[in-house]
Amino acid sequence: MNHIIGIDIGGTSVKIGLFDTEGNMTKKWSIFTNKEDNGKYIMKEIYQSLINKKIDLEKVVGYGFGVPGPVVNGTVLQAVNIGWYNYDLALEFSQLVSNSNVHVGNDANVAALGEVFKGAAKGKKDIAMITLGTGIGGGIIIDGHSIEGVFGAGGELGHIVVEFDHPRQCNCGSLGCLETIASATGIKSEFKELAHSGKYHTFLTNIDKPSAKKIFDAAMRGDELSNVVIDKVAYALGYACHMVSLVVNPEVIVFGGGVSRAGEFLFEKIRKEFKEYKFYAVQNTIIVGAELGNDAGMYGAAYMVSNA
Repeated sequence: MNHIIGIDIGGTSVKIGLFDTEGNMTKKWSIFTNKEDNGKYIMKEIYQSLINKKIDLEKVVGYGFGVPGPVVNGTVLQAVNIGWYNYDLALEFSQLVSNSNVHVGNDANVAALGEVFKGAAKGKKDIAMITLGTGIGGGIIIDGHSIEGVFGAGGELGHIVVEFDHPRQCNCGSLGCLETIASATGIKSEFKELAHSGKYHTFLTNIDKPSAKKIFDAAMRGDELSNVVIDKVAYALGYACHMVSLVVNPEVIVFGGGVSRAGEFLFEKIRKEFKEYKFYAVQNTIIVGAELGNDAGMYGAAYMVSNA
């Protein structure tokens, strides 16, 4: 039986999935992301892992990769957390496995493809995905294909500017990016700043080190300060969804990442904010949570191979 290998490279682990040619995952495992010498050994260790798992490389149709950084034509322009700069991953790995059918994409774009393939947007061709984690990533799929952009920045939705009054600086250097408010880091910073202002009551005791999950849990239990923070998060995400809907008009906007585990409590608030923008042509945009969790990147990587 022939196989497809889907690989999701993260800052701490590399997730590897073995798929049949219909896109069904038959096995998965992970290895440590070795960032020594600017990620010099990662490809070799992935290859060795396949050998250790006794994968018959002669029966592998192709390989797909999701990587944490912008990608153009198989080359990773920059993956800061790993140390890659202008790294031709497709060429490097194809030489190791003696197979030229290697596809590479930005991890958020690839996760979005995974949700199209087997997840919350299955059967849809035009979607956007926003991943809410330590930072915010995004992916845009048009007619079943991810949008890379000329410089690999297609789908970088975390850097839509949403805060214009007293904006917080983003890691990218800009001010007021979505990431500064709606990421886990942004949520914690917003809570801490408002807690020290003394304007709102909270029953959370450690106001300097609240996790995003604790803030959401407190909001669900009626905590005043936590609800102020989450309402601001929902406003920012609703605005971002509106901007995305006007630019690419997706049928579905999918939310993934750790923060999205707040589920319908958050999604209902985002939908409400989104509906405040009255442009009629986008009012039926569907806003949902992702379904594949940490497997989305592997599924999307496999999708790139099967739909090349």
